[in-house]
Amino acid sequence: MASTTPASRNSHRPDPLTLEVVELIGEVVARFHEDYEAAAADHALTGAQARLLSLLCLEPLPMRRLAQRLKCEPSNVTGIVDRLEARGLVERQPDPTDRRVKVAAATPEGRRVARSLRESLRFAREPLAGLSEGERVALRDALRGMLE
Repeated sequence: MASTTPASRNSHRPDPLTLEVVELIGEVVARFHEDYEAAAADHALTGAQARLLSLLCLEPLPMRRLAQRLKCEPSNVTGIVDRLEARGLVERQPDPTDRRVKVAAATPEGRRVARSLRESLRFAREPLAGLSEGERVALRDALRGMLE
């Protein structure tokens, strides 16, 4: 029985097509990130503030859960929520299931700003519009498959 060592695992190099796809995914992510940061700045938000606001538009969340989703420290999330709350974009509310816990929730103005930000993202919209519905479905399904 052959053992698998780190050296033997690395001897299997990806094929050129896989390498090209990985590079293209990296380029798409970088361009999307640039577009997202610019759209956030146009709304006087940092990228982190925009991401947090977008999450809160889906559902109110406690600070700890926000920190997990944003992959940062809870103390950072508290500062971001403080700044968004000062602008009237989020508010702290008692958790309906545990009144000892506070959740952050998007205000109506916060939802409006998040919607405007989302609508201003242009990077992928135009290229995707050039694909047929079948091509967009295939791309969506391939991306979902990669994430499973």
